Amino acid sequence: MTKAKGFSLIELLIVVAIILIVAAIAIPNLLRSRMLANQAAAVSTLRNINNSQASYIAEFSAQGYADSFVKLGPGLPCDATHACLVDDVIGCATQPCVKSGYGYFLISTSTAAPFVDYASTATAMAFGTSGLENYCSMDDGVLRSQVTPSATLTTAVVRTDCMDTTKFVAFK
Repeated sequence: MTKAKGFSLIELLIVVAIILIVAAIAIPNLLRSRMLANQAAAVSTLRNINNSQASYIAEFSAQGYADSFVKLGPGLPCDATHACLVDDVIGCATQPCVKSGYGYFLISTSTAAPFVDYASTATAMAFGTSGLENYCSMDDGVLRSQVTPSATLTTAVVRTDCMDTTKFVAFK
């Protein structure tokens, strides 16, 4: 008699069960890490927008701050209408500009040049999946996070709300 070689059905089921247990532990941690990475990228992007605005107003002082991402974005030639200070993803024509699970808005209270202020907003596009925080920043350069974020924002946060410490607090 020859002995059959191979795995029994029970052994295969045990291996599959172990793999499923490991996956059940690892997948939520992976999703949480991805969400935290998106949030860190949003903070970094808002800092980049602040730096770009500082460069823009220094270069094009007659224009004031940029009132749209298109003015900060790429173009030929690089001028006040396309300053080449942010990438084409953030320099999009239609807001929100979506990057790494977050949507970005940019507004100004001025209606014509020179634009004396701006407010930028970052909000999770799929709240609870791509991020759990909403952020704003304005011409003072301070990043702020929403005190009690609960949903994706559908419009830009205005300066008065971004300054309101009951709604947004300085990000540490």
